[in-house]
Amino acid sequence: MDQITVEEPKERKIISIDEGQVRDHLDKLVITSVEETLNGLLDAEADRLCGASRYEHSPDRADTRAGHYERKLHTKAGEVKLRVPKLRTVPFETQIIERYRRRQSSVEEALIEMYLAGVSVRRVEDITEALWGTRVSASTVSDLNKKIYEHIELWRNRPLEGKHPYVYLDGLWLKRSWGGQVRNISILVAIGVNQEGYREVLAVCEGAKEDKASWTAFLRHLKNRGLKGAKLIISDKCLGLVESLGDFYPQAQWQRCVVHFYRNVWTVVPNTKVKVVAAMLKAVHAQEDHEAALEKAAAVAEKLRSMKLAKAAEKFTAGIEETLAYMKFPREHWRCIRTNNPLERVLREIRRRTRVVGAFPDGHSALMLAAARLRHVAGTKWGQRRYLDMTHLNKHQLPAQAS
Repeated sequence: MDQITVEEPKERKIISIDEGQVRDHLDKLVITSVEETLNGLLDAEADRLCGASRYEHSPDRADTRAGHYERKLHTKAGEVKLRVPKLRTVPFETQIIERYRRRQSSVEEALIEMYLAGVSVRRVEDITEALWGTRVSASTVSDLNKKIYEHIELWRNRPLEGKHPYVYLDGLWLKRSWGGQVRNISILVAIGVNQEGYREVLAVCEGAKEDKASWTAFLRHLKNRGLKGAKLIISDKCLGLVESLGDFYPQAQWQRCVVHFYRNVWTVVPNTKVKVVAAMLKAVHAQEDHEAALEKAAAVAEKLRSMKLAKAAEKFTAGIEETLAYMKFPREHWRCIRTNNPLERVLREIRRRTRVVGAFPDGHSALMLAAARLRHVAGTKWGQRRYLDMTHLNKHQLPAQAS
């Protein structure tokens, strides 16, 4: 019987594909195609301006070619070389170049908007490389931002129209590099609710520090630009701010931020008793009216003394009246006007953006980025949605202010 031999199958050859080479080849094909298309369009446009194609004898010819010059152009496919025709007498003003100039301008505006909207410089570089085919450097982004500084300054110093019954004031600290050292600078911010009930960013300025001189200059800036109709100004008890308010808005009442007041009292309360004291303080602001709140405050002060918290009782008694001004206004507005939270949320947006930057080279650049961020916020739903129904305030009779 014949022996059957089974041959082992030969090893199959595995075809490996270098994805990098394929991608590189495809990129070159796309760039070549774009380059040829654009140069073809330029030649066709030159023929149209000349009234005849190259080397064509025609009685309608208006001009002749005088060579060409090369220029680089960044497209979405990558960098291409354009051979721009030159004519002897007629200037070659191509719509193609103008179109790409407009495109480049729109790209620049997009870069600025990305930067100002909170995208980090490194992320902007990555995005431009992915979408534009070229990595835009951090210095380029910085140069582009300077173009918008003029617009920001115009917005920052615009006249304030209408009345703003509620005004919120606060500041934040940013860091700047100065002589090899990192120092603090303050940015002062004001937002307001206008007579229609919409929120507006009223002002943003650089302050040397949050002191009387800085707040005086800031309030003067608001006054000179036309801020009027302020009935209640909400803020923390910043150094020099309260003293300066009477010089510019003597008719307005001042509301000390309730949350900041609580934190101030808690600084002299042991950690084990903070929750109990917090409940006591909140009970004061949960009363139905101003008189009831004062009665409750007297009871709370007595309770603090009985708990051997004399310093807390002293701080509480000295400041509680400053936190009750909101009760003289419509009850429907109390939640929004008893604290500085509406402005604190906006300041968090600035901190989020400036945290990416770190230390600024100077105070002006810090101010510009903060102002740009505020301008961006003002253009969103934050400033386009009605915040308060001001008909309640129009119908409300405010008590006469003590002289």
